[in-house]
Amino acid sequence: MLQSLAAAEGYGIYGSEIKYGVSVYKLQYYTTYQGKEIKASGLVCVPVGMATPAPIVSAQHGTIFSHSDAPTSFTGLSGFELFAAAGYVTLIPDYIGFGASKQIFHPYYDQKHSALAVVDMIKASRKFYTEKNISTNEQLFLVGYSEGGYVTLAAQKEIETNPQHKLKVTASAAGAGGYDLTHMLSGITSGQMYSYPAYLAYILQAYNHTNSWNRPLNELFQEPYASKLPQLFNGSNGGSAINRELTTDPQKLFTTAFYNGLKASDKELLLKQSLQENSFNGWAPQSPTRLYHGTADNIVPFENTRLTYERFKAKGASKTELISINGGTHSTSFVPMLQSLVPWIKSF
Repeated sequence: MLQSLAAAEGYGIYGSEIKYGVSVYKLQYYTTYQGKEIKASGLVCVPVGMATPAPIVSAQHGTIFSHSDAPTSFTGLSGFELFAAAGYVTLIPDYIGFGASKQIFHPYYDQKHSALAVVDMIKASRKFYTEKNISTNEQLFLVGYSEGGYVTLAAQKEIETNPQHKLKVTASAAGAGGYDLTHMLSGITSGQMYSYPAYLAYILQAYNHTNSWNRPLNELFQEPYASKLPQLFNGSNGGSAINRELTTDPQKLFTTAFYNGLKASDKELLLKQSLQENSFNGWAPQSPTRLYHGTADNIVPFENTRLTYERFKAKGASKTELISINGGTHSTSFVPMLQSLVPWIKSF
């Protein structure tokens, strides 16, 4: 059953890794948003009939816009469930803004909230294992792609820099995340087209909500886009539907004053400071870490990961490696990453 479903969803190459049936549970837990305790949610995928204690994989999904695409609402296969079929207890957090916390505007590319949604789920799951008599070992793997790559590094940083969590990362793999948001900004202000404008609208609205800036949207976006955005981002539209309603030209998407402010060295300093703070600048991974990225990615440029990797190495990240997926785009590099990743994780 799982083999045929995996093949139908494009993960047929993992047929040989499928050794167990999988029980899937929805877990609600507490995390923190803007300093207050809130309920969050995610999936716990458990291999059935496994005789030995299972390692844990926390798997972080890529960008979603629609509430129906949240792991606890989604009816298809994300690919991450296959880790459970291979013998890993697999956690798939919804993130804040989806599932049990869908009333909140998702704090997109916000490091602290991204990290805590994952770390708090890992910790809350321990009680769940006890209740369900699920036997786990001490190994903890973090895996994510696109936004999930960013969230993976955020969670890893949180675990490695805050011993009070009492967690240890065995290994981490992050693919195609926008780890250097300042570098991303320089691409947006270069005058080139950007093929996925929904991401730009997402991050600006997220920072506006998460930081309680409350700036009017028509201060940031030109019409007709400013008036459309609340409806486009109401949780019922996917990324493609949102993109169709926007423009790929940042100079036409943003107001002239805002766009010029992004380019000027002395304007929009609050936003630029936030982008800097939410980039991975002053930290380097301590655990074995792989950064995956397709060389033909035009949504999150390969250069973004390369610069982050070099920064990590300069800060002494001796266990970090960069794995280029030659000719891989943002949408085609996920399966090759999984292909390389599964044997690597098994090696631990």
